[in-house]
Amino acid sequence: MPQPNQPFVNDPYERYVGQRARIGVVIPSTNTAVEYDLQRICPPGVLWNPGRFFVQSPALGNDEEFLKFIALIRETIPTSIRDLLTCFPDHIMMGMSAETFWGGVEGNKEFLANVQEQIGELGLTTGANAMADALNNFEVKTIGVITPYQPIGDKQVHDFFNGSGFEVKRLVGLRCESATSIAGVPRKAVSEAVREVDGDDVDAIVQVGTNLSTVDLFPTLEHYLQKPVIPINVATAWHALRAMGVKDQMEGKGWLMEKF
Repeated sequence: MPQPNQPFVNDPYERYVGQRARIGVVIPSTNTAVEYDLQRICPPGVLWNPGRFFVQSPALGNDEEFLKFIALIRETIPTSIRDLLTCFPDHIMMGMSAETFWGGVEGNKEFLANVQEQIGELGLTTGANAMADALNNFEVKTIGVITPYQPIGDKQVHDFFNGSGFEVKRLVGLRCESATSIAGVPRKAVSEAVREVDGDDVDAIVQVGTNLSTVDLFPTLEHYLQKPVIPINVATAWHALRAMGVKDQMEGKGWLMEKF
């Protein structure tokens, strides 16, 4: 059995399912939204293979709790990736976002390097990079941002987007009390946050925090607002599929999946 830093890169088995792509998805143990969203974005011949990492301290009620949460998940993510590699995925997708934005652009680069060292030649999708690529496809420059985070998490997201060439005009943090409770944010609260960050000076609206499912809401808001309104789970699914050469365009899942 390979050690954690020796990835499985060659699949010795004939495939009966997942002939087009087998995408390993790293998900927090507290998360219930990523799998829900991925079940709605599943082209023929594609498998989403989730693996969870343990969240020992899901409390996010203040900045101190948020920092503790980040420190502890950094210890458990590598084990989840190690275990996920044993199913011989073609690509790895991070189904969590806070850690991928942490430290802005430079912190994201460090995160990418650490994961890439573990997975070797496999392709890698993170929430931060997928969202940046999605926005670049739409050729937008000014954005409104919705997060489920506390101020310390909001700052990381703000710094990443600004450092990536996008001007954050407005950001609303929903201040969720725990990683688990993010999934329970009412749609009314999300809709109100969209209105708060929107404006004539905003080219696109993005939502981060993978346990906040907006895949059923945002495609409708795009048609109403006539601008991209992008959930992070749709962005990561799109990025991973396109990285695997799966170009299927899907209606009803937002302009990103329909146009690019």
